[in-house]
Amino acid sequence: MWNLGTLGDHSSPILQSYQPISRKGFGNRGFFSSRKPHSTDLCGDSGAQLRAFGIWKVEKMVRSIGKTSKSRSKKNANLPPEGFERSKDNTREENDSWSTFSKPTIDNLSSNSSQASPTRDAVLKACTLTSGFLVALGLLIRQASHVASVEGWSILDTSAEVPFGLEMQDVPLTIGTVALISSCRYILLKTWPEFSESSEAANQQVLGSLQALDYLVVAFLPGISEELLFRGALLPLLGLNWESAIVVGAIFGGLHLGGGRRYPFAIWASFVGFTYGMATIMSSSVIVPMVSHSLSNLIGAIHWRYKSRSEKIIG
Repeated sequence: MWNLGTLGDHSSPILQSYQPISRKGFGNRGFFSSRKPHSTDLCGDSGAQLRAFGIWKVEKMVRSIGKTSKSRSKKNANLPPEGFERSKDNTREENDSWSTFSKPTIDNLSSNSSQASPTRDAVLKACTLTSGFLVALGLLIRQASHVASVEGWSILDTSAEVPFGLEMQDVPLTIGTVALISSCRYILLKTWPEFSESSEAANQQVLGSLQALDYLVVAFLPGISEELLFRGALLPLLGLNWESAIVVGAIFGGLHLGGGRRYPFAIWASFVGFTYGMATIMSSSVIVPMVSHSLSNLIGAIHWRYKSRSEKIIG
C-alpha cells in the first residue's frame, strides 16, 4: 500500500530502523483482501512500518509549520521601517484620542467651574432673602435705639436722627450723588484694569443670567436694604459726622469682598459708602441714600448690559 523506501535519506533514526515495504507483499494482504493476513506479519513488519509512517507524517507536519513561521518572520523583517512607524503613529493617535474623549483634564474642569454662573432664580432668591435680612436687622436696630432713648439711655434715637422723609431741596442732592457715583465708576472702568476685571466678575455673576426687568429687583432691593442698615441705623449710632461716615463706609466696603470681587471693588465700595454717608448727613434723611444707591445700581447694570451686547455684536 505505502512504500517508505524513498524516505531512507531522512535523519530520523526511527525511520532508518525500518525496511521498505514491497507492494507485492503488503498489497496482497491489504485490509480489503479476502485472505486473512498472518498474525505475525501484521504485528511484526507491517505494524512497525505503519507506526514509523505515522511518526514520519508528524515530523513532516512539524517541519512545514516551522518553515512557514520562519518565512513569515523573514517577510516581516523585510518590510520598510516606514510601515512600522505609520502603524505606531496610528496606534498612538487612537490612544490619545480615546484618552482625550474618556478622561477630561483638570484644566477643563476648573475652567468649566469658573465659567459657571448662578441661575436667574438663584440670583433673585438670594437677593430677596439677603435684602429681607438687612431690612429686618436695620429696623430692629432703629427700634431698639428708639426704645433705649425713650428709657433715658445715652443712645441716639436713629429713627429720629435719620427719618424716612424727603424734601424738595434733597432732590438736587440725590441727583448730584447719582451723577458723582456713575461718573467715577465710568472713569475707573477705563483707567483701573484691576477694578474693571473685578467689577466685570461681579456683574457677570449677578447680572449674567437675569432679564432686563430683573435689573430693577437687583438694583432697588439692595439699595434700599443696605442703606437702611448702614446709613439709617449704624451711622446715627456712631454719630452724624464724616469720621463715622468713613468707618461705616469701610465696613460696607469690606463686606463687598468675595464672589469674584477683590480688593479694588472693596475700595470702590468703601468710597461709595462714604459718599452715601455724607449725603445722609447733609440731608438728615435715609431716603436720599436709598434712592441714590438704587439709581446708581440701575445705571451700572444698564451700562454693563449695553457694553456686553456691543462686544458680542463686534465679536
